[in-house]
Amino acid sequence: MKILFFNWRDITNPLGGGAELYVHEIGKRLAKNHEVVLYCAKYRGCSERDEVDGVKIIRRGGAFSVYFYAFFDYLLRLRKENFDIVIDSINCVPFFTPLFTRTPKIALLYHIVNKETISQEIPFPADLVAWLAQRLIPFIYKNINFVTISDSSKEDLVRFGVPRNKVDIVYSGVNHTLLAPMGESEKPLIAYIGVIKRYKQLDHLLRILPLIRREVLGAELVIAGKRGDNELQNMKKNLGLEHCVKLQGEVSEAEKAQILQKAWVFVIPSVKEGWGISVIEANACGTPAIAYDVPGLRDSIKNGKTGLLVPYGNIRELARATIRVLTGTRLRQNLSRNARKWASSFDWDKSAQGFMKIMEKAMGRNHDDHAK
Repeated sequence: MKILFFNWRDITNPLGGGAELYVHEIGKRLAKNHEVVLYCAKYRGCSERDEVDGVKIIRRGGAFSVYFYAFFDYLLRLRKENFDIVIDSINCVPFFTPLFTRTPKIALLYHIVNKETISQEIPFPADLVAWLAQRLIPFIYKNINFVTISDSSKEDLVRFGVPRNKVDIVYSGVNHTLLAPMGESEKPLIAYIGVIKRYKQLDHLLRILPLIRREVLGAELVIAGKRGDNELQNMKKNLGLEHCVKLQGEVSEAEKAQILQKAWVFVIPSVKEGWGISVIEANACGTPAIAYDVPGLRDSIKNGKTGLLVPYGNIRELARATIRVLTGTRLRQNLSRNARKWASSFDWDKSAQGFMKIMEKAMGRNHDDHAK
């Protein structure tokens, strides 16, 4: 089988995040038995063609022009390669593959992004174009099967106008070989690891730390992830937190594992997530998670069992919940035990197998339609 993925970025892109990880982990497993090609945007210093873990990568255009390149490259060249199925990975802005491909296809969508979040991440007028493009999804993709990554995201799609019977869920997996418990650090450590974007609201972590340190002696915070953190650096200085906050920047997989293993608690104050893969990675290391009670994170965190959820935007409640976990040894141990068990049910091999079945179903339906 020949499989073509369209995705905004690839796993090697410095700005890549959970969507790129998802596509890569699924793609590299499919590539063991099939030909897998990923079409995505270029970035500074990359080559136009590459291969990573068996996935052939074609990089064209930039963050926005990649969508136009995809349209013309497919019509002029890629369609001649006779792909069996196309996976249209939607990161806010769709590739609109139903308009130019007749090949069986699946739309992979992580979560619906609201207008406010789009405006925070994309400058005007590109943010308006992105928002309008997203609003067209139910119409352009009306006959396409969707894959998403959580129950909340599925409900979002249904409310958005996608028929419920056309949406399947394939959860993210975890690298259990690397991510396993190793013991907490001596000092109480709060951690966040992930892409650093405004909708992640990481400033909330800095705001709650002084409150936490009044109750928890020696509490420290580490934030690690891709993209710039100048605003956080300035805020850390202004709040006088230089001695207890570490902004570590991008880290390797091994370094990520070490941080999660040492952390007493993982805190992610996002506006919304598709799922929260970083939560499950923390759980695999025995680290419970705390977040606002928002779509995606209310799926990945089992409130009171693997972590705690607090009302959205309530910084004081976020601080109180973090203090509870840091000071409550028995609570933390119970959450840790449940978190490890919860994380053990998520496996990339199982995810790839589930994705494969959905692709086969999509191709079968397409063949049946042509037979009629």
